[in-house]
Amino acid sequence: MVYPTETVYGLGADALSDEAIRSVYDSKRRPLSQPVSIAVADPEMLATVARLDPLAGEFVDRFLPGPFTVLVRARPVLPAQLHCGTGLVGVRIPTHPIAVELLTRFDAPITATSANTHGAPDPATVADVHCYRDFTIDSGRLPGTPSTVVDLVNRTITRPGPGVEDAIAFLRGGGA
Repeated sequence: MVYPTETVYGLGADALSDEAIRSVYDSKRRPLSQPVSIAVADPEMLATVARLDPLAGEFVDRFLPGPFTVLVRARPVLPAQLHCGTGLVGVRIPTHPIAVELLTRFDAPITATSANTHGAPDPATVADVHCYRDFTIDSGRLPGTPSTVVDLVNRTITRPGPGVEDAIAFLRGGGA
């Protein structure tokens, strides 16, 4: 399914299903060597799929939900396909009400990769989506800038986006 977030349209599937994850890779024509991030409804759901050290926990408390994807240590419950054997998984807690409703009703993580084919621009409208999906939830034009990716294991910014200056300041200050 294609669903709106506060940044771009995401391609969602059951993040606990090997078959569903494989369909996301196929739909996006994404190399199997590149991890896929996931979305969770809240910090409690995040704790079921990832391990957070104290600084990562503080970042999550301060910045999520919001336009950030955090790279954290994956728990064994997640299929290895999601993290390609790295042991790290990208996790989002979106603020878009439709994404929140989907996650709350599904009561499990879903994939949160952008709904584009590999290498194509990130989709700000459903007209920009050119990958296969079963259905689409159209919420009009979205901002179109992907989330900021913050590696909370290595304490780096992997991809700048909304709120990057605040994330950098947090990492430089060691939290607090």
